[in-house]
Amino acid sequence: MTEGVHPVRWTASALKMLEDIMNRRIQAKIFERAKGLNHEPEKQGKSLIGELAGFRSLRVIGQRYRIIFRVEQGKVFITAVGIHKDGSRSDIYSLARKLLHLKFV
Repeated sequence: MTEGVHPVRWTASALKMLEDIMNRRIQAKIFERAKGLNHEPEKQGKSLIGELAGFRSLRVIGQRYRIIFRVEQGKVFITAVGIHKDGSRSDIYSLARKLLHLKFV
């Protein structure tokens, strides 16, 4: 495990997802929580399985929103942010899988 500070990088698709959240207060809280991933990101959130193996999911704002990220070569890459809506096509995990298939992550 790498010690120290991990730079946090946002993919273009994750930034777009963040911008699409209309509530600026929620945007700010997600962004602040993502900045906290620079210390011990491997210990934050939960490891995902299946198609999203290698990624982690972090709950934000009353457990409703999720930040999907991966740690690679000492850096944190935010790949998707959004609401977890089980069974919905707009569910953040469904969107993350689509991005993975389209090679946007």
